[in-house]
Amino acid sequence: MRYETSGSFFRGFTDERIAVGDVTLRVRYGGDGPPVLLLHGHPRTAATWHRVAPLLVDAGYTVICPDLRGYGASSKPPTTHDHAPYSKRAMAADMSRLLGRLGHEDAAVVGHDRGSYVAFRMAMDTPHLVSRLAVLDSVPIGEALARCNARFAAEWWHWFFFAQPEVPERVILADPDAWYRGSIDQMGPEAYAEFHRAIHDPATVGAMVEDYRAGLGVDRAHDDADQAAGRRLTCPTLVLWSSRDDMEKLYGDPLTVWRTWANDLSGGVIDSGHHMAEEAPGQLAEALRGFLGPLVDA
Repeated sequence: MRYETSGSFFRGFTDERIAVGDVTLRVRYGGDGPPVLLLHGHPRTAATWHRVAPLLVDAGYTVICPDLRGYGASSKPPTTHDHAPYSKRAMAADMSRLLGRLGHEDAAVVGHDRGSYVAFRMAMDTPHLVSRLAVLDSVPIGEALARCNARFAAEWWHWFFFAQPEVPERVILADPDAWYRGSIDQMGPEAYAEFHRAIHDPATVGAMVEDYRAGLGVDRAHDDADQAAGRRLTCPTLVLWSSRDDMEKLYGDPLTVWRTWANDLSGGVIDSGHHMAEEAPGQLAEALRGFLGPLVDA
């Protein structure tokens, strides 16, 4: 299914279901210019980018906004004992195939929250496909877990709760609106509607929890293996974090963490809460334009 959107919500973007290997992704894309792939986090969908994407299109980019596997209207494949179908390696492979399906040889990749882990894994596994990498409100999973202490456990306890078998889904689905507090004013009515559908859908909730189960197991193993082998990011990397999130409280200067992975590194703070694409889209788009500018100028 493919159609053009109208109104102010992703105006002019194509909204399409695209098969990539064993899953089908819902993808919105539009614009004309160097491709930029925007990857959302938990518990959002690609709709979280609806205020940022048009600003990047206006700046001269082709912007691609997929729902990650397990999220939104994308496929929810069966899991396995090691949760590998929801690993960031599997999700990154989806993105690599998506670029090929859309006719792109590479792209700048921007990821927020859980989407940043997918973006990072894509840059590590297929560096030839990632021209530039921007990660928002995150450090690599392995780095986060290596620093796990009482403060981390108190702030991010949901990581460990979601890793438990069966119980998280039952608790969330008993009252999704109490568990996931969303704001129509912050998200916008269309994005909120997608979010609301997702958190009330048992298949989506189960898949989102699988994302976290993979994070504590196979994803950390992949990060640790890369670190042990001395593998590093080869592309220019931008790290942005929200002033009213907990990144500095947990990690001090997040750039210090990322310097162990990247040589060509820049970054800074966005004046926002955690969901910066919704709360500070103009600031975020400006920071991304500054980082991505050489792609248009080339």
